[in-house]
Amino acid sequence: MGLLQSAQALLATVLGLARTRLELLSVEMQEVLARLVLLIIGAVAAILLGALALGFGAAALVMTVAPEHRVAVSAGLALAFLAAAAFIAWKVRREAKARPFAASLAELKRDAEALEPRE
Repeated sequence: MGLLQSAQALLATVLGLARTRLELLSVEMQEVLARLVLLIIGAVAAILLGALALGFGAAALVMTVAPEHRVAVSAGLALAFLAAAAFIAWKVRREAKARPFAASLAELKRDAEALEPRE
C-alpha cells in the first residue's frame, strides 16, 4: 500500500505543478495580449497624428522659403523623415525582441532540472 500511496502523492504533486505552470502561462498570455493591444493602439495613433503633423509642417516650411531654395528644403525634409523612420524602425525591432513567456520557460527549466537524477 505504501508504493501506491507514494505514486498517488507523486502524481498529485506533478498535477499540482502542471496546474501552477499553466496558471502562470495564462497570466502571462493575458499580459502579452494587453500589451499588444496597447502597442497597436498607440502605434496607430502615433502614426496618424505624426503623419498629419509632418505633412502640414513640411508643406508650411517649403512654402515659407524662397522659391529657389524649395528643392533643397524638400530634400532636407525627406532626409530628416528617412532618418526618423529608420530610428523608429530600430526601436520597434528592439521592442519586438522581448521574449514572451520568459517566466514560464524559466520555471519549466527549473522544474526539469529539479527532476533530473542527481549523482
